[in-house]
Amino acid sequence: MNAHSANTTNDARHASNGGAPLTASQAEFLYLIECQGCQELSRSLKMIHDLALYHSDVPFDQAEKSALFDLKVLWEGFERMAVSA
Repeated sequence: MNAHSANTTNDARHASNGGAPLTASQAEFLYLIECQGCQELSRSLKMIHDLALYHSDVPFDQAEKSALFDLKVLWEGFERMAVSA
């Protein structure tokens, strides 16, 4: 697990490996994403992010800030997938 996923030196650029086939669990996960809908997932993740950030009095430390950034990365990825679909 990446303890500092919001750190730009630990991003997902290395994860792009077009030659490796998907595992069964990866294929199933992508199928579930397609069934749920990228736009719907994007809206849900953004809603959770905004609720935590703007409608909570809980103070955030670096771990929580990183988790919120991870949500943002996911919802923006789903938005791009919805546009290209």
